Amino acid sequence: MAISKDSRARIIYGGVVHALSLTKLEILERGLIAVGADGKIAWVEGDVEGSRLQEVVSSHGWTLDGVEFVELKKGEWVMPGFVDTHTHAPQYPNLGVGGQYELLDWLNNVTFPTEAKFSDVAFAKKTYEEVVQRVLSNGTTTCCYYGSLHLEATKVLADIAFAKGQRAFIGKCNMDRNGGTNYQEPSAEQSLKDTTEFIAHVSSLQPDATEPLVQPILTPRFAIACTGDLLGGLGKIAAANPTMAIQTHISENAGEIAFTKQLFPECESYAHVYDRYGLLREKTILAHGCHLEHKELELIKSKGAGISHCPTSNFNLRSGMAKVGEMLDRGIKVGLGTDVSGGYSASMITAIQHASVCSKMVSVQAPVGWGSGRFANKQLPISTLVYLATMGGAELCGLENHIGNFLVGKEFDALLVNGLVGEVWRDDKLEALVEKFLFCGDSRNISAVWVGNRVVN
Repeated sequence: MAISKDSRARIIYGGVVHALSLTKLEILERGLIAVGADGKIAWVEGDVEGSRLQEVVSSHGWTLDGVEFVELKKGEWVMPGFVDTHTHAPQYPNLGVGGQYELLDWLNNVTFPTEAKFSDVAFAKKTYEEVVQRVLSNGTTTCCYYGSLHLEATKVLADIAFAKGQRAFIGKCNMDRNGGTNYQEPSAEQSLKDTTEFIAHVSSLQPDATEPLVQPILTPRFAIACTGDLLGGLGKIAAANPTMAIQTHISENAGEIAFTKQLFPECESYAHVYDRYGLLREKTILAHGCHLEHKELELIKSKGAGISHCPTSNFNLRSGMAKVGEMLDRGIKVGLGTDVSGGYSASMITAIQHASVCSKMVSVQAPVGWGSGRFANKQLPISTLVYLATMGGAELCGLENHIGNFLVGKEFDALLVNGLVGEVWRDDKLEALVEKFLFCGDSRNISAVWVGNRVVN
């Protein structure tokens, strides 16, 4: 089946899978999705017999002759593209390295030396071409990237993501202390100046778009890498740009938390550091949150911020296990992140698998009798895992009205999945194939990737 790469109007007929809520995964064996040339979903029908195709299409004022008609085979389906809410583009060269360390030693011995190499713009261009393509090939249609602290290299990352058609939030990393002698900015002033220039560069890529494909995101690395002057300056930039997203780390590792409290004794908690400087609000994406206190969870909820759950990294660096179920019960927004290269896989499928394992281990360790909420101290069901990897991420990014599932009016960011790759899968029903894809599949099962109805992989 040949699929055109342009964004022409098309109708897709066959398996459709998407999460409507944390507890409802809609699986349609014979769904119809109509997508306009503008990249948005025009209409959806649930269960259509082949004999009624023309009738149903005509009822919407469309004709099969006037569009690209894509009929899926048995064992194929479309689902929303994954939203990776936390990854580090300049860490891909050391993917899989340093698992013997915990967080702070891993940063100093492995990560900061690798990120320092991105002062070389030619190296950055070569690397980022490979990074963005690899992320797309794994089915990630929207990605929140941390760049390095280098302005020019991070501009290159934004240009490449835009050219390849990926939806992305990209931030020049801010850090003016505790990066060692070779990897920190000379001053808060320089960091803020470069950040302002970077925002202008990204904003110039689609100056007239109401929802640009690539957007800037403020990126203080984490509290211990930023002085109060830098955090305060970023807070002023945030105040001047009230709809701009913000990304940073929080409560990942016990040593990191202790160091943060040492550096900011005037703040009640780690979360209060970001709040003090005006960086905790809607579209603030806080990575990890393994050891958040109750008062921090309350603060995060009240500010409309959310958590990027990065279980692969949390396991790999022995950081801890985020209590995602409790966060969901509190109404806190949660998405998933690969957190390359603390996480050793660029695939959101791996993040889904480890989110499932993490929820089971949290459940095992919970005191007897705890677990009266809907999700807390319980293993996460398939519907919730898919939601976190798609709609949950969209909510964190403020894109819940644009992407995340297949509701009418949303952008068609989608994956064509082939569940027939692998002999043992062949005779299963669609529901079973979906679960097998999530726990046994990989990029080989992803036949096509659309962003805004344009094939990007």
